Amino acid sequence: MTVETPTRVSPLAAWQSRLARLPTGVRARELPFLTQLTLRARPGTTAARAVEAALGVTLPGPVRAEMSGEVTVVWMGPDEWLLVAPDGRRQELLAGLRSAIGDEFATVTDVSAQRTTLALEGHLVREVLAQGCAIDLDPRVTPVGACPTTLLAQAPVTLVVRGEAASDVWLLVRSSFASYLATWLVDACREYLGLSGAPGASRDRSRR
Repeated sequence: MTVETPTRVSPLAAWQSRLARLPTGVRARELPFLTQLTLRARPGTTAARAVEAALGVTLPGPVRAEMSGEVTVVWMGPDEWLLVAPDGRRQELLAGLRSAIGDEFATVTDVSAQRTTLALEGHLVREVLAQGCAIDLDPRVTPVGACPTTLLAQAPVTLVVRGEAASDVWLLVRSSFASYLATWLVDACREYLGLSGAPGASRDRSRR
């Protein structure tokens, strides 16, 4: 008997066409099915150092993310990090990290199904996010590598700044909030439709 593999449907599968029609200056796409692992370990311990050696990256400090190759390590708390990697690397990373940790006191848990990732790029991203986020996205306050966990339009998100002046960000959002957040994003971009797309073509909300 042939067993069919279930078809995976991402939380924002129905939104791809609408996200593709955002105004010039904001490009949005879902990064579905990313591998996401929660690491719990005390910083500086043998377990933490073993994980760093296995990943080839230093576990970042408070509200920081380290982007090394295909793996992004996001600080989530004093002894907690989220490891984000491409789809298909879950088993490899789980096995490798658990082997590196051995009998040391630390845990690695697969949480890939909890969140999806919305990637935003463009010179208007900072302005659009400022409509619903209390975090100051000025690069002097929130530089590349910052990863604040906050509310965006009342939806809990972890915002990973990947480009200068927040021109390239990831929004890590719970799957149950993803559709709501996409609705808000499309609405927040309406006033920019028809603009030339040049920086400064609209008022800079980040200065308010």
